[in-house]
Amino acid sequence: MSLLDLETVTLRHGLLTAVHGLSLSVNEGEVLSIIGANGAGKTTLLRAIAGVHPVAEGRIRFQGADITGWPGHARQRGGIAMSPEGRRLFPDMTVRENLQIAAEGARRKGDWTLPRVVEALPQIAPLLDRAAGGLSGGQRQAVAIGRALMANPALILLDEVSLGLSPVAVEGVYQSLAALKGRVTMVIVEQDLTRAMAFSSRLVCMAEGRVELDGRPSELSRDQITQAYFGLHKEGTQDA
Repeated sequence: MSLLDLETVTLRHGLLTAVHGLSLSVNEGEVLSIIGANGAGKTTLLRAIAGVHPVAEGRIRFQGADITGWPGHARQRGGIAMSPEGRRLFPDMTVRENLQIAAEGARRKGDWTLPRVVEALPQIAPLLDRAAGGLSGGQRQAVAIGRALMANPALILLDEVSLGLSPVAVEGVYQSLAALKGRVTMVIVEQDLTRAMAFSSRLVCMAEGRVELDGRPSELSRDQITQAYFGLHKEGTQDA
C-alpha cells in the first residue's frame, strides 16, 4: 500500500533546478535507501518531503492527502519526521529534553513514548541526563533517530545516516535502525553503497536530480548501480 507519492516533482535552488520532474512512491513498511553522488538532489528531495523546501512543480501526497502546500510543522503532526544531516540536536539541553521537545512539538498520539524509544534504542538509556553537546557522533545520531521517533511518525526520513561517523559508530546506528524495521516506514539517504544495499528493501539511485535506477538490491547488479551512480545508466537496464 502506497504511503507516500511524489508526482512529477521539480525542486529548485533559485535558478538552479535540483530535482527534475521526479515521480516516486514509497510503500508502507518499506525501507527505501536513496543513493547518489554529491549534488544528485537527495537531501533537497528529503527536505521537500519534510516540508522545509518548496515544491516548484508537481505534487506530494501522503496517506492519500495532497500535502504539497503544508508547512513542515503540519507534516510532522501528520506523521512525517526527519532526522537531518548533522543531527542538529540542542547542545545545551539534555538528551531527555531533546527527545521530549520532539513529542511536544508534534503533538501526535502514538506508541512511541520515551520508555519505548529507549527500549528500541538502548544505547540512549545511559545518556538521558547528559547534555547533547557532549556526545560522540554515533551517540548523537542515535538520539536524533530517537527524537524523530518521539514524534510518532508513520514515515521517518533519515539524511546521511553514516556521514562523518566511524565504522564502529555506523554499525551501532544500523543495529538501532534494524530494530525499527516493520515498525515504521523509512526513507534513508546514504553515502555508503554497501550498507544501503545490505539494509534496504529497495534502492533508488539519483543522478543530476533524476531517478536513474529503482529496484530491490537483490535484483540489481553492482555494475548497474555504479553506472547509475555516475549518471551512465542506459535505458533498458533498469529493474523496478
